[in-house]
Amino acid sequence: MLLRLAYLGVTNALALLRPLPMSERDKDTEILVLRHQIAVLERQLDGQKVRFTAADRAFLAALLHRLPRNVLRGIRLLIRPETVLRWHRDLITRRHAMIPLSKRAGRPPTVRSIRVLVLRLARENSTWGYRSIHGELLVPGIKVAASTVWEMLKDAGIDPAPDRTSQTWSAFLRSQAQAIIAADFFETSTLTGARLHVLTVIEHATRRVRILGVTTHPSAAWVAQAARNLAMDIEDAGCSVKYLLRDRDGKYPALFDAILADTGITVVLSGVRVPRMNSIMERWIQSCRHELLDRTLIWNQAHLLHALREYERHFNAHRPHRGISNARPLRLLPDPITDPATVEQMAIRRNDRLGGLLHEYEHAA
Repeated sequence: MLLRLAYLGVTNALALLRPLPMSERDKDTEILVLRHQIAVLERQLDGQKVRFTAADRAFLAALLHRLPRNVLRGIRLLIRPETVLRWHRDLITRRHAMIPLSKRAGRPPTVRSIRVLVLRLARENSTWGYRSIHGELLVPGIKVAASTVWEMLKDAGIDPAPDRTSQTWSAFLRSQAQAIIAADFFETSTLTGARLHVLTVIEHATRRVRILGVTTHPSAAWVAQAARNLAMDIEDAGCSVKYLLRDRDGKYPALFDAILADTGITVVLSGVRVPRMNSIMERWIQSCRHELLDRTLIWNQAHLLHALREYERHFNAHRPHRGISNARPLRLLPDPITDPATVEQMAIRRNDRLGGLLHEYEHAA
């Protein structure tokens, strides 16, 4: 008992000596902290765990953040000094987050248009790394750090250049499309039940269609003459065609391939019963049937040829094509209208083809 009283006396004496080296500000801070802790405890008299609200944490962190660590350990706190320091770091972080971006110190944020351009260059050039993209940005005068370009690619989930240099089939076919045309026969019937055969050619790159002819009997001489006409049209247009893709239909004579070979065009045969190998041509035939032949009655061969010529002009000069970004083979898209006043004042008129079967819209003169 005496030993315990002696221990308590010594500890109390040392506790009385502890505030002596403290400054008046530190003493006032300790008093405010202890009072606030008493207020927190008074709010929770039911014996539950002591819980500090966001306001309590901000108040204690603001009071104690300037005190030395040894002084913090001497104050009777309900939490550890490390917890107070963490509260203060969180307070500074939230305060920094509330500062506008224009007033923050450090490197300014990257403009969104530059980020979009960087991702576009990476998608369109699979062999370019972040160093090559950074160098390309300097050509139009866009100044951005190479490390920033690397971070943009990483955030977008784009792999480094060695991991994405493998070329896809779609990219390979697009790069070769300028030199490829496709041909095919399709049949239709007149009002009297006569069967007519149509020979058509389409360019893979521009989606331009050429109706080579319509006949009731596709003889070898007729098909050979169609090949000669096609060779002359390609030469007059200045197209650099190297390959013609067709199926294994018996309507094509050997002379057809020989005539094209003399002009430097190699005929490539699709697989047996594999229409997807000539998918662009098959897709055009489907569009022709859906938009024209299934919606009208054909009287005779002359009527069919006239309807196909009108559809050819509509398809090449007006109809947009999703395969080439809604462009048209023989006409460029006009510049977009951005002025709302111009949009409100413009007048659009409709031009009808084939008696209103096909509609074309353009600005009124």
